[in-house]
Amino acid sequence: MDRARFEEPVTLLVGMGFPAKIESATEAYALLQDWPAANRNHTHAVALNACKAGIAGEVDPETVRAALVAFARRNDILVPDMSAPPASSRLIEAHHIG
Repeated sequence: MDRARFEEPVTLLVGMGFPAKIESATEAYALLQDWPAANRNHTHAVALNACKAGIAGEVDPETVRAALVAFARRNDILVPDMSAPPASSRLIEAHHIG
């Protein structure tokens, strides 16, 4: 079993916009290694280093996951978690001053 497995997977849009569930530091590392060199930025380097540290057991998997999420947000490839309803879907009652 991969000791660097995330508690919850991170879903990213890859390739031609297809969703991919990344479940561990090893999977995240593979994705980041394949990332086009021309599109690499500071968050890429941070996430890649976090993956290496996670694979080596130097940091916990959730630290790696947080770095991957930051990278995904920066590059607009993070698929939102749809398990929690958005705030706009909540009913807001209007109070009338009378």
